[in-house]
Amino acid sequence: MAYKDLAEKDLISLLQQNDDAAFSEIFNRHWGFAYLHALKLLNDEDEAKDIVQEVFTSIWNQSGSLTGETNLRAYIFSAVRNRTLNHIRDQKVRSEYMDLFAIYCAQHQNIILDAIHEKELLSAINLVIDSLPPRMKEIFELSRTEHLSHKEIADKLDISTGTVKRQISNALYILKDRLDKPENLIVIIFLQSIKGH
Repeated sequence: MAYKDLAEKDLISLLQQNDDAAFSEIFNRHWGFAYLHALKLLNDEDEAKDIVQEVFTSIWNQSGSLTGETNLRAYIFSAVRNRTLNHIRDQKVRSEYMDLFAIYCAQHQNIILDAIHEKELLSAINLVIDSLPPRMKEIFELSRTEHLSHKEIADKLDISTGTVKRQISNALYILKDRLDKPENLIVIIFLQSIKGH
């Protein structure tokens, strides 16, 4: 069967039967424009590749949502756009939160030290780090413990710098989320201080 000669509705039908070759043909037909679309929005080659990879992974995992009438180019265009915009929004929120948190800590050092013992906070942080997914934990520790740059980590683990940045950002987000408990007064005090922002 010459997959390159098949109509897209036929490729979709085969894809829904978990046909690897059909998926490869869809990928080959649409990867280029999907990547250029993501790159235009992100202006970062590695992050653009990651976004497109996520979109095609989603297509494979959720092929049942497609129909023979689905316009794959329009579907992929929309998926790339939405996933990219969500990524930009999440990165902006996390970046703003971490910046604000750093400023708060610098301005309220005495209150923080009175509110929670350093060893208790460190212990709580280490527990959360130990609970991270193995790959995320490895990347986070290479960054925070060995002080490697994003590029050095990417080269060491043979992954993209975009993946490194995303994993570190996700780890920081998880730390904040897991430490947001009454016994961790530093976080509670900080959260209260930004309620009006």
